[in-house]
Amino acid sequence: MTVRQSIVFNGDLGSGKSTVSVEIAKRLGLRRVSVGDLYRQMAQERQMTALQLNLHAELDQAVDGYVDQLQQDIAASGESLVMDSRLAWHFFTDALKVHMITEPTEAARRVLARPSGPAESYASLEEARAKLRERSESERGRFIVRYGVDKARLRNYDLICDSTRANPEQVIGHIIDVYEGRLGADVLRDAPPLLLLDPTRVYPTEDVGALRGLWDAGFVDEVAAAGDEALEPLTIGFTGEYFFVVDGHRRLSAAIRSGFPLVPARLVAEVDEPVVGGTSAAEYFTAQVRPGTVYDWEAAHGITLPLPAHCLLAGDAVLAGDPAPGA
Repeated sequence: MTVRQSIVFNGDLGSGKSTVSVEIAKRLGLRRVSVGDLYRQMAQERQMTALQLNLHAELDQAVDGYVDQLQQDIAASGESLVMDSRLAWHFFTDALKVHMITEPTEAARRVLARPSGPAESYASLEEARAKLRERSESERGRFIVRYGVDKARLRNYDLICDSTRANPEQVIGHIIDVYEGRLGADVLRDAPPLLLLDPTRVYPTEDVGALRGLWDAGFVDEVAAAGDEALEPLTIGFTGEYFFVVDGHRRLSAAIRSGFPLVPARLVAEVDEPVVGGTSAAEYFTAQVRPGTVYDWEAAHGITLPLPAHCLLAGDAVLAGDPAPGA
């Protein structure tokens, strides 16, 4: 069993990283440090919202400089701890680097439901979603300019965990299993990151008609009985917005039918990295995922997948009487 020294959390606003990091620190007996709490305190002291402080930090390097030095000092101390910070993965070396994600509207619902302070409050779900996106993009741009790193790049991390449908107990259990070497050790050793994804948010890249017979009730029962952690990791691509299956449709289908909120996967390519030959992840997704592919997968599994932008454009072209893109 391999145990890393610390766990550092980054992730989407509203992804539950504060709740999860607090409980994990308790269970592992580690001190927890939250840079988010520090930023909110700094914003309140300046009579700003969290977004306003982020925008101010783009112009005033002293804001980030203070927080950066604090994180560097903590990392250099050698203390084993749990760090809740959007940039700790950049400063820590001997740590499990966890990036938490969630569906944007669900994230907005969570943020809107929690008690708000003077530094962070929203009047509606739409405003919360828009402001969370704006704040995240502000941080991303600042980190690229100031540090030369992109927080949206999945290969910065060891573990990507989707909390959209998984409850805190499920997320906590999976992360501790990864931390203590019981889950995903091969992926972390050979080709991190390990992905723990909501199977209902992963797109197919083959038509259901071509996949019929690849799954059956007996296989689904076996998967359900063994549990998600026993499932062989799927092979997944990422466009920068959408996750899609390159290999493992049968396992993905069984995970959905078994009601799993999380499924293990390995990342084969993201954004401009090649999936096969010279075809990038984004290009592969556009070529393979068509409206019919999505609709048939939804109907077969009783789920809803938002149509990607290129599918909407294809539908508009057909309605207008023009050839679909790529036709």
